[in-house]
Amino acid sequence: MDRLSKILGAGLMTSSLLFVSTPAFAADGEIKSDLKELRQDHKELHQDNREIRGDRRELRGDFKELKEDRKELRGDIKSGAGDTEIAQDRKEIRSDRREIKGDKRELRRDRKERRHDRRELHGDRRELRRDIRDYKASN
Repeated sequence: MDRLSKILGAGLMTSSLLFVSTPAFAADGEIKSDLKELRQDHKELHQDNREIRGDRRELRGDFKELKEDRKELRGDIKSGAGDTEIAQDRKEIRSDRREIKGDKRELRRDRKERRHDRRELHGDRRELRRDIRDYKASN
């Protein structure tokens, strides 16, 4: 959570500085386009974070469902339930495991996407700093 707070804080600070300094650099089209890319990357990063939080919530729910289904199976076995009921419980557990596997795959994909977006954001920041430095040197 601390890492997420730092990232969001840095992003908020960067975006506020960009909004304040945008008019000063509006004359240079390269800087303006860099700012646009930076804002877009920032939005993508926020969207990735929202998707990851949703995936984690879904994964927690699936684990809870798996735990409940296992508990139900143990209860049915202890109470001497029929083979059909036990087979149904095992089928639900297999289904829960498949859901968890899919959720983990989705979470990995979203994390990979977030890493990619962070790299893009970092590269765009570097490019913006270079363009500002060049702009100041030319004036």
